Parts: sequence; C-alpha cells; structure tokens
Amino acid sequence: MMKKVIFLHGFFASGSCIPAMAMKEALDGKVEVLTPDLPMHPKEALQFIQNLCNEVKPNLLVGNSCGSFLAQMLVPKVGVPALLGNPHFNMTRFLKERIGHHQYKSIRRDGKQDFEIDQQLINEFDELEHIQFDKCAEQYRDKVWGLFGEQDTLTHCEPIFMEHYSKVFHFPGGHTPTAEEVKTWYVPLIEKMLNTFDKA
Repeated sequence: MMKKVIFLHGFFASGSCIPAMAMKEALDGKVEVLTPDLPMHPKEALQFIQNLCNEVKPNLLVGNSCGSFLAQMLVPKVGVPALLGNPHFNMTRFLKERIGHHQYKSIRRDGKQDFEIDQQLINEFDELEHIQFDKCAEQYRDKVWGLFGEQDTLTHCEPIFMEHYSKVFHFPGGHTPTAEEVKTWYVPLIEKMLNTFDKA
C-alpha cells in the first residue's frame, strides 16, 4: 500500500499553498500527500487533524510554522512521527502583532478567504502554548525532526525545539519554503523518515 503523509499548513495558508502543492507533485505516484484546509481555531484544528489521522492512518505528519506547532502536540496522541518545518511555538506573540482583519494567502476549499484575529483567538493559542510540550516523552525524541530555514526572520524556535527533540536540519531559505526548497530539502527528509519509521 502507498504510504500517506498529512501536510499541515501555516496560519495564513491553506491546503492549496505552494509548499503543499510542491510536496504533492514531488511525491506523486510514490506517497499519497493529503493537504487539508485546517480550522483557524487551534483546538478545533487539533481535533480535526486527530480525526483525520484516525480515518486515514498516515505514516507521517509534516508541518510548516503553525502547522508544525499543531503537529508536535499530536505526535503522542496519534503515534505518528513528524517533520516540523520552521515550527512556530510562540503563536500568541505572532498573533498579538496582527490583530484585525486578514485574508488567507492561498485559496481555501470553502471559499472563505477573510478572517479576523481577535483576543479570543489569541487566548486559545495562549492556553495551548503553556501545555504544548506536556506530552513529550523520551520515546518521541528521535521521531520528531526539525527543519529550519537559515533566512527565517519570523520565528527562531530551534533552541526550544532542541530542548525536546534531537534531530535538526537546516536549509538556506526563509520561513515559508518555495516550491524548489520543498523539493530539494523537505522531500528527501520525508522519504528518509518514511523509510526510518516504516510501519510495514
């Protein structure tokens, strides 16, 4: 059976963002890549992803930014390894600087492109931030890999990552990888993780 990967996009993105599409294209015919649109509210997103994992039984979670924040918390719950691209573990600080109306940067399947960052949303992220590493255990230390852009000016969470996990990689890009960076840096690590943690 073909292995399955679930890609979890960043906060302003969707399942049709450039990294998601590049990943699907690069792994076409080898790995099934699911790229759902995630709910904006983090608890709702976590439940949505957990339900999806229970349904499709993925071999790997791959996140970018906020998607990595969510993926890290789900690893102990769903028992699936994860590749965290530029994980954003300080989402409340990010959101506080962006209160107000916004548009998603890529098309969502439901057609809703407008959303609002308000204090309630910030509070929801803040609550999760305080417990995001509570379920970390030694058994997952080598099963969560971090991939960090050397030109990422948005978040600097590698030190926090290394407090909990041991596998760190770098690529010469920014916070949101280009299609070429996904194919050059993310895809080989995805393939390596799928081989390393083969369920078969």
